[in-house]
Amino acid sequence: MNLDDIRRRIDAIDRELLGLLNRRADLVHEVGLVKKRDGLQIYAPDREESMLRRLVEMNRGRLDERSIRAIYREIMSAALSLEDHLRIACLGPEGAWTHQAARKKFGSSVEYLALPDDADVFDHVERRVADYGVVAVEHSSEGTIGRTLDLFIDSPLRICAQILLRIDHCLVSAVPMERIRTVHSHPQALAQCRSWLRMHLPQVVLVECASAGEAARIARERADEGAAAVAGSAAAALHGLEVHASSIQDRAINTTRFLVIGEKTCPPTGCDRTSLIFAIDNRPGALARALSAFDRLQVNLSRIESRPARERDWEYVFHIDLAGHCEDSAVAEAIDALRGQGSMVKLLGSYADSGE
Repeated sequence: MNLDDIRRRIDAIDRELLGLLNRRADLVHEVGLVKKRDGLQIYAPDREESMLRRLVEMNRGRLDERSIRAIYREIMSAALSLEDHLRIACLGPEGAWTHQAARKKFGSSVEYLALPDDADVFDHVERRVADYGVVAVEHSSEGTIGRTLDLFIDSPLRICAQILLRIDHCLVSAVPMERIRTVHSHPQALAQCRSWLRMHLPQVVLVECASAGEAARIARERADEGAAAVAGSAAAALHGLEVHASSIQDRAINTTRFLVIGEKTCPPTGCDRTSLIFAIDNRPGALARALSAFDRLQVNLSRIESRPARERDWEYVFHIDLAGHCEDSAVAEAIDALRGQGSMVKLLGSYADSGE
């Protein structure tokens, strides 16, 4: 078979694919009509994750899991845009890591609202200016982001999904390296690259800003002052910056966990994680007693984090993640036991424990 024959076969497959995609869109539209009639949410992250897992299991061809998920993410994003004007709030501007995480989850066919602060993300979702928000909660190298945890305390919003995004920091600028005088980025990004920056640019001034995307914009606008940024390659391309060095983070494996926040949590998917906040009386053994039911019922706690309580000095609230869904019998019983021990227990949500 020659090249022209192969291309003709590809063209024929593309025609067939277009027909099937449009037939799929028609069926999705019917689903949307039923959901609107019954007052259900158009976007269902639990259904989405279950479908993606099933497609990966069904796949027997050359495409790997990452490719299958990426292809169907865009198919589902296009279908969502036909049914509802979905708006996603995230820390911006375009090119920031949170914006990239949001696109990984929702695709390129929905509307993104780039906001200057995570508090604004919560506010926009609470006031229904946005349907969902995306916020960073944990770095594999720098740990939990306390600011995000604190925002959950007074918010009525629930966690409905998580996103894991591999972070590959680059040094980018519009000037040669020898002319760089300042390096701008989010504080966490600068912290993750501190050893590389100390070794290769020991004389530069590190300047914190709201996001890596904002840092890239500053590097372009202040190029004549010797400004550079720690940002991703996507942000560099967006602002026309040169990538001087890639993967400059101190740890080769550098992943950030993001949460999708909305008005409702998700039904069980079969592989779930639950997050909650609780407070207890400041008495000896109180924390051990509060957590004892999880041990007795063999509910695995994957993370526990303390944050200062704002009402009184030297008292704390605790954030925990656990394996399972809040509707699972063992998890539900352990949470009920925790309520009996604590002065406050707030369920943040149960959601698919996806590793995508």
